[in-house]
Amino acid sequence: MTGAGWLAADSLWWDGRLHTGGALELRDGVVTGMAAEPGAGPLRRLSGTLLPGLCDFHVHSALVDLGAVRAGGIAAVWDLGGVPAEVTALRDRAAGPGSGLPRMTVAGPFLTAPGGYPSDRSWAPPGSWREVHSAADATEAVGECHAAGSELIKVTAHTGGPTLPGPVLAAVVAAAHAAGLRVVVHAEGSGTVEAAVDARADLLAHTPWTERIDDGALRAAAGQGMGWISTLDIHGWGRPSPELGAAVDNLRRFLGYGGSVRYGTDLGNGPLVPGVNAREIRALQRAGLTPEDVLAAMTVDAGDLPPTWIADGLDLDGARFADVLATARVVDAEPPPG
Repeated sequence: MTGAGWLAADSLWWDGRLHTGGALELRDGVVTGMAAEPGAGPLRRLSGTLLPGLCDFHVHSALVDLGAVRAGGIAAVWDLGGVPAEVTALRDRAAGPGSGLPRMTVAGPFLTAPGGYPSDRSWAPPGSWREVHSAADATEAVGECHAAGSELIKVTAHTGGPTLPGPVLAAVVAAAHAAGLRVVVHAEGSGTVEAAVDARADLLAHTPWTERIDDGALRAAAGQGMGWISTLDIHGWGRPSPELGAAVDNLRRFLGYGGSVRYGTDLGNGPLVPGVNAREIRALQRAGLTPEDVLAAMTVDAGDLPPTWIADGLDLDGARFADVLATARVVDAEPPPG
């Protein structure tokens, strides 16, 4: 819907619950508010359920078809690591009307130790990482990312190779916070979650999976407001695995201490679903999330996005929820078919 107007449906998911009826206020196809009844202005009515825009908080745009991601029901993504000029250009294109792409928030390059992950990976093109050599260099690296358009800072703590010393990681976080940017840490291997907590990072890019995280570290992470991005389905892609079991256990215990989780899939990492991933949702449910919790994890910061539509209506029954949500579609400016 171009211009200002209203979009109504049989039901509406908003503020953590399902409302009978209701309408979303839109401007140029983006949600600006909600009301029990539509106000003045053009009105479209749909069957089924309307929801805020759904977000995947971990994708790698260079490795996926973002058009397919949006067609699969995802209104917005966080790109967590790419060549700065490429991801910012794609973000600007995605923000344009009729792009057919999800809205994007970008982190720019991975900040890593010299020779560290992912500079040693074939999937990481030159320019998608930036080595940080010292605490002083951390400030310069964050400044470069910010100037290049980064809205987040992604930093790696990976024990499979060189990793940043604690004071350098802390300097990255401090510089980012001084610039008003959140920090997402790829924490992989023994001690890396604790390092991210000690540095006061804002988020982990993945639920930890390499080991059972100590309860003290979980309590500390939750206590300082750290969030985790789920990415559970990368461990087996629908098949049971020890890594998936460890991740689900860590997430369940983290949430028990008051931690928070955002839905994210790490799209580009193996045969993942381009769009709403029912396997990821079911794994989140195994970690203790209710359907309402999953929706909250997918709609954090969901303002200024196109809404989502489920033609046959949202079903909050735990056994059916994941498959029903996987039918969600982003509402375009023109009425959807059916």
